Amino acid sequence: MIKTHSLSKRYGDKLAVDDVSFTVEPGEVLGFLGPNGAGKSTTMKMIAGFLTPTGGTASVCGHDVSSEPLAARRSLGYLPEGAPSYGEMTVTGFLGFVADVRGLDGERRRERLADAIERLDLSAVLGQPVDTLSKGFRRRVGLAAAILHDPPVLVLDEPTDGLDPNQKHQVRELIRELSRQRTIVISTHILEEVNAVCTRAIIIAQGRVLVDESPEALEQRSRYHGALSMQVEDSVAVRAAIEGMPGVAGVQVDVRSGRVFVFPASGQALADPVAERLRARGLGFSDSRIERGRLDEVFRTITTGKEAA
Repeated sequence: MIKTHSLSKRYGDKLAVDDVSFTVEPGEVLGFLGPNGAGKSTTMKMIAGFLTPTGGTASVCGHDVSSEPLAARRSLGYLPEGAPSYGEMTVTGFLGFVADVRGLDGERRRERLADAIERLDLSAVLGQPVDTLSKGFRRRVGLAAAILHDPPVLVLDEPTDGLDPNQKHQVRELIRELSRQRTIVISTHILEEVNAVCTRAIIIAQGRVLVDESPEALEQRSRYHGALSMQVEDSVAVRAAIEGMPGVAGVQVDVRSGRVFVFPASGQALADPVAERLRARGLGFSDSRIERGRLDEVFRTITTGKEAA
């Protein structure tokens, strides 16, 4: 559905995107992650046909974005960074304009407009100029415009940026629903988005793809993956009780949260023996769990080579 091969973009002496290749299959939600200036938005603009590649190719549903731009764009819904629109138009006027540009008319036009408005919960602001809307509502209007023609591929640049927690949940539910029959690429700096909606993640830095894995595989790269953590009453005593136990490779105390992290030696299960040791010594603990891993730590390590604190 989406395919890039050796995609690159140069601005003078700066190589913003450097030999990027990947394929996204139907039903996948690909999270495109990277620090600011990594090349995320530039790559997405080339896929969407808004920028011409310096080298390499990109295609949408088999249509090359350079040689078949109109066919590629018909298959694509695109939400650019910042959700730009015509601010003087009302929401109704803007979505109607997008429907006209997309060639929607008659009953099909009415159905698609009603569907997009309902999905993004825009009925309360239809008569307002876009410029008067909050950042969150402007983002939702941009999303409505992206899905208006019911495309098989969606490219969404920071789709939940500026949304409150309830709106983020609503948009994530929409993305999950849409992904059942579509291919979706999401650029985001919100790492929780990866676990929330993505089936796969690419991390890019300095224009190059560094990692292409599932969210679960990324979590397994974390040093916290598989660690036992618990809330404790006396972290000093708990640490002293656990250190040196068979199967314990290390213990870390988070003074701010009052949690203790117990790192297992390879293949060791620590929950039961640690609990028994603490109960035997009369040391209180609660909220004991096995950690999945921390994406922020993995992201920092991959993009900078430095271990997160």
